[in-house]
Amino acid sequence: MHHQWLLLAACFWVIFMFMVASKFITLTFKDPDVYSAKQEFLFLTAMPDAGRSPGETHFPEELKPTGKMLVEPLVYTQRLELMRNVCREDALRNLSHTAVSKFVLDRIFVCDKHKILFCQTPKVGNTQWKKVLIVLNGAFPSIEEIPENVVHDHEKNGLPRLSSFSDAEIQKRLKTYFKFFIVRDPFERLISAFKDKFVHNPRFEPWYRHEIAPGIIRKYRRNRTETRGIQFEDFVRYLGDPNHRWLDLQFGDHIIHWVTYVELCAPCEITYSIVGHHETLEDDAPYILREAGIDHLVSYPTIPLGITTYNRTKVEHYFLGISKRDIRRLRMCPTGPTSDDAIILTQVG
Repeated sequence: MHHQWLLLAACFWVIFMFMVASKFITLTFKDPDVYSAKQEFLFLTAMPDAGRSPGETHFPEELKPTGKMLVEPLVYTQRLELMRNVCREDALRNLSHTAVSKFVLDRIFVCDKHKILFCQTPKVGNTQWKKVLIVLNGAFPSIEEIPENVVHDHEKNGLPRLSSFSDAEIQKRLKTYFKFFIVRDPFERLISAFKDKFVHNPRFEPWYRHEIAPGIIRKYRRNRTETRGIQFEDFVRYLGDPNHRWLDLQFGDHIIHWVTYVELCAPCEITYSIVGHHETLEDDAPYILREAGIDHLVSYPTIPLGITTYNRTKVEHYFLGISKRDIRRLRMCPTGPTSDDAIILTQVG
C-alpha cells in the first residue's frame, strides 16, 4: 500500500509540469489561492519523470514533461489500479466523479458484434479508433476504403452511440463489454485543441472563430486595446476560471475538444478494461486490439513517425508568455482541462 502511494506521488511530479499546456478540457479546477484537497488530488495522480540528462534545460514545475516510456503489460494494470485509488479518495470526489449522463453515453461508441465500447476523447487520435470500429461493425471492408467525410458522419458510419439504447441495454453493455479510452498529456491536448479549432480549422468549423473566440475575448482578454484574434493566453485564462461553465453552456457541445476526461468518459463510474496513452500509442494500440480479441480482424492505422511524441519545445513556446498565476489557475481550477486529466494520466514507469 505504501508502495502504491509512492507511485502515485511520483506520478504527479511529471503531469504536474505537463498540466501547463494542454486542453481535457472542462472538469473542475481550483483557484491557486485555495489549494488543499485539489492540490493533493493532482499530486497523487501525475506521472513519473522519465529522467533528465545533466545538460538538459530545467523545466518549471508546472511544465515538466512525462517523457517517453517503454510499455510493458504490467503498466496497463498499474494505470487502472492508480485510477481506482484516486476514485476511492473521498477528498477528491468532486474532481474524479461525474454522472453517467446522456452526455457521457453520447461519447461512447458501440460494436455489438465484438462486444466493444470505445469512449471518444478528442485530440488523442480517436478518429483512427472510430475507423477501426467502423470496419468491425461491417460498414466498410477495410480502413482504407472509409471516406474521410464519413468517419464523423454518424448517420453513415455505422457506429451507434451507447445513448441510443434502452437503460437495460446500456447497463448490460457497460457490465459485459470490453471498454477502453485514450488519454494524452493534458497540456499538449490543450494546445492541440487551440491550434485545431482557433488557428487551422475556422473555414470548416466557423463557429469557433466567429462565435466561441469572441465570447472568450470579451470576458477574458486583459488588454482591451488588443484587436488581434483569440490568443492562447485568452484561452488559458478562460479555462482557468472556475466559473466559466456559464460560457460553456452557450458554446454547447463544441467544447468537447477541451472537456476533461472525467466529464467525457466517467472513469470512476465505468469500469474500463484499458486506458491507453497517446504518447505510447505505438505499443498501446496493438495491445488493445489483442486484449479485445480483434487483432486478427483489423489493424490500427499506421502512426506517422513522431506524431505521438511529447513535444517539449511546443509546450515551452505556447506557455512562455503565460503568467504563473494563470498557469496555477489552469492547473487547479475544478472546471479546467488538467485537474481531472491528471487522474487518468496514471502512467507508471
